[in-house]
Amino acid sequence: MQTNPTYSSLVAVGDSFTEGMSDLLPDGSYRGWADVLAGRMAARSPGFRYANLAVRGKLIQQIVDEQVDVAAAMRPDVITLVGGLNDTLRPKCDMVRVRELLTEAVERLAPACERLVLMRSPGRQGPVLDRFRPRMEELFACVAELAEKHDALVVDLYGAPSLGDPRLWDVDRLHLTAEGHRRVAAAVWEALGHAPEGTEDTEWRTPMPLTPPPGWSARRVADVRFARQHLLPWIGRRLTGRSSGDGRAPKHAELLPYEGPMA
Repeated sequence: MQTNPTYSSLVAVGDSFTEGMSDLLPDGSYRGWADVLAGRMAARSPGFRYANLAVRGKLIQQIVDEQVDVAAAMRPDVITLVGGLNDTLRPKCDMVRVRELLTEAVERLAPACERLVLMRSPGRQGPVLDRFRPRMEELFACVAELAEKHDALVVDLYGAPSLGDPRLWDVDRLHLTAEGHRRVAAAVWEALGHAPEGTEDTEWRTPMPLTPPPGWSARRVADVRFARQHLLPWIGRRLTGRSSGDGRAPKHAELLPYEGPMA
């Protein structure tokens, strides 16, 4: 791996994790780790270009059908691909098919860029996701195999203690906070061969400082709020075959000079 390389372009492919939920900006849009990473890369490379094709709620079949060929045609220096996790959270999931589709995506993207970046996505600690953990780990084993075969980078966010901490997850318990996204950007920055730019850049690999846990009453209030605002609507979409990303276009559909916020 080259130390402190200079890349001229980045294309991000995936679902809500890469779109940037729940790193909310004042105008109501989402930033997210990919935007933060693009800003850091742009600071090193005048004229740096960036596209983010990710759309919330997308399954791996949709990512392959709607994003992979578009990203490959752009021929960027770096492509990030994170997908398949939404599939593992469905009541019924064909993991054989998920692995086949992820393999297809990697086989198309790897020859189209200088550096393909894959991830073992972060997993929030807690009983709700524990039931899906075997599927997630099967997905991540496939990611590791594909990375070795195609000389791709793997950023191990799943094994990062801080990123499993509930304090870095939004009230929906599915998406990282702004601080969580910042730590993911630091992790990818490091994986691409850049030295940490301060002590904050190394925090993604270490547990967060201990704090007193919330009391029983506070936890119950949070559980009720989560169920009403997030869990029940999520179940409703699953039962009706709808997705939060239906009809939604990517926020950065073209590979253009990066003009967004850097932090």
